Amino acid sequence: MFDAVARRYDLTNDVLSMGQDRRWRRDVIRAVDPLPGELVLDLAAGTGTSSQPFADLGATVVPCDFSIGMLRVGKKAKPHLPFTAGDGTRLPFADDTFDAVTISFGLRNIVDPKAGLRELRRVTRPGGRIVVCEFSHPTFGPFRKVYMEYLMKALPTIARAVSSSPDAYVYLAESIRAWPDQQGLAGWLGEAGWAGCEFRNLSGGIVALHRATA
Repeated sequence: MFDAVARRYDLTNDVLSMGQDRRWRRDVIRAVDPLPGELVLDLAAGTGTSSQPFADLGATVVPCDFSIGMLRVGKKAKPHLPFTAGDGTRLPFADDTFDAVTISFGLRNIVDPKAGLRELRRVTRPGGRIVVCEFSHPTFGPFRKVYMEYLMKALPTIARAVSSSPDAYVYLAESIRAWPDQQGLAGWLGEAGWAGCEFRNLSGGIVALHRATA
């Protein structure tokens, strides 16, 4: 499914989020706060759009994704980045490898998200940090209702016009609706061994940014 959307993935995300995905990526960078020379894992990196800013700030970033199609598109556009194929529940890295790990809009797509969080903890050095950027639950009731209407009706229609595989975005809408709320994800992080979890809402809770330490 993700191989099929790779060709127009970044364009589709930009259209469906009305450009807000760019702001969300900037918020992720600020939350990770990478230092020059640090080693950062960007899991579910797709085509590497989320990874490049880490490299621009002097960190060594490893974009990792299970979709070979995404990696091929990314490597063609950004050949200098070390794109790596990997399953989120069985990462191809040693224990205590990374100073920071991050995943944006990909935790939902791991077959066992809780196992994914444990695996990210395994590959993070003691004292390292995790930042998870994921769709969540709008906090204002009336807005939440409007958002869910957009998600289930308008999003698939728009995707048909701009995506190379619109059916994938039907799955996207359904997976967002079934995803736990902000406190629920914070609980998952704690269960996986992460400490001091904090989160903040972006765009009224459409997206939540969770940060914790190893």
